[in-house]
Amino acid sequence: MSVSFKGGIHPDYEKELSSGAAIEDLPPPERAVVHLSQHIGAPAKAAVKKKQQVQKGEVLGEAAGFVSVPVHAPISGKVVEIALHLHPFGSLQEAVVIESDGEDQWCELPPETRPESLSADEIKDRIRDAGIVGLGGAAFPTHVKLSPPPDKTIDTILLNAAECEPYLTADDRLMQEEPERVLSGFLALRKVLGAKDAVIGIEENKPEAMGAMEKAVGKVDGVRVARLHVKYPQGGEKQLIDAILGREVPTGGLPMDCGVVVQNVATCAAVDDAVRFGRPLISRVTTVTGQGVASPVNLRGRVGTPVQAFIDAAGGFRGNPGRVVLGGPMMGGAIHTTDTPVIKSTGGVLVLTPEELPPAEFDACIRCGRCVRACPIHLCPNEMGNYCEVEMWDQLEGLNVGDCIECGCCAFSCPANRPLVQFFRYAKLWIRQQAALAKAAQSQDDN
Repeated sequence: MSVSFKGGIHPDYEKELSSGAAIEDLPPPERAVVHLSQHIGAPAKAAVKKKQQVQKGEVLGEAAGFVSVPVHAPISGKVVEIALHLHPFGSLQEAVVIESDGEDQWCELPPETRPESLSADEIKDRIRDAGIVGLGGAAFPTHVKLSPPPDKTIDTILLNAAECEPYLTADDRLMQEEPERVLSGFLALRKVLGAKDAVIGIEENKPEAMGAMEKAVGKVDGVRVARLHVKYPQGGEKQLIDAILGREVPTGGLPMDCGVVVQNVATCAAVDDAVRFGRPLISRVTTVTGQGVASPVNLRGRVGTPVQAFIDAAGGFRGNPGRVVLGGPMMGGAIHTTDTPVIKSTGGVLVLTPEELPPAEFDACIRCGRCVRACPIHLCPNEMGNYCEVEMWDQLEGLNVGDCIECGCCAFSCPANRPLVQFFRYAKLWIRQQAALAKAAQSQDDN
């Protein structure tokens, strides 16, 4: 029997385009553009200089605080530039550019070890030093997530194996092909947190992955696989916790407030690499898919590789592309040039045809209520959207716009094609800016 949450939508998943494509290794790029900002928190600080020779895995940028992680060289070669380059999020961000020497040699790594022989703190240190972040999209530093305050007791860790975003199949393939690696990383995370229970949540549309993980788990004490209903956004942290455990994350709170930490499949695989072999996060599996590419694939590619290399490996464009999206169609972001390099959180490259693009114009709200029924957070997107449109920002805080997870269920359901997610992003930015201004003003008054 599968479990789920209230709300959500059922889009066309289109996972069959790439779900049967085994993971292939993408050759390392001849030139890697490695951004120092690849995670939530403070960007890394450059630790190399122009003309310096670096080896694969060497630190390019050091963590600039607790909520920050280092960034490592994905290839060996010469640093030819440290300058502003176009980031996948659309802004110019500082990046280290490396030209390959063709050797692809690793730097000296920590000795290989068994996770069982390490203490919780030693495991967490290896995760931090490897620059591991959440690979489900948010890119939150993993070592921070593993460091709850002393008053927060974590009794359960969840493995988010739902991969509910349409088109994407990278996690599915990782579970099918490398289940022991995923499970090993998951158990290492459980050890750090001291969680008694561990649950792997997998949607029913991934039967092969579910079978592989159930076989890997076997009789491991305290670990079970939960069958999830196929619904978007089943993989949202709050929705996953609700579906599997029946717990509710409080407004403005985090999963740790109800005794839970959620980690992603790809993150667990990267954790195993770091803990067992001392390897930093310099590559990941990315799905290249959509009606706009010739042969959808799942590729293990290096951070800093241009998007065009991924598309070429998928047989190139099929006709004229309408839009190239990093991520999936619900929460991904469009890019305007395929010279853009991928970052740690790039789990998908989706190419849509012109015919698949949504209308450019939108109409007034017709008060149908579809967005309200679809919202997995139980907000009122229709009211929030109307207030956003006339810039009545003060009204939005009372409607809890800050709780919006930007999943896109409301916009998907809207017959008027209203850009509700964009409205709410702008509203949350305005509220944060006002809070920062108020704090600055209070500080001046105190002085």
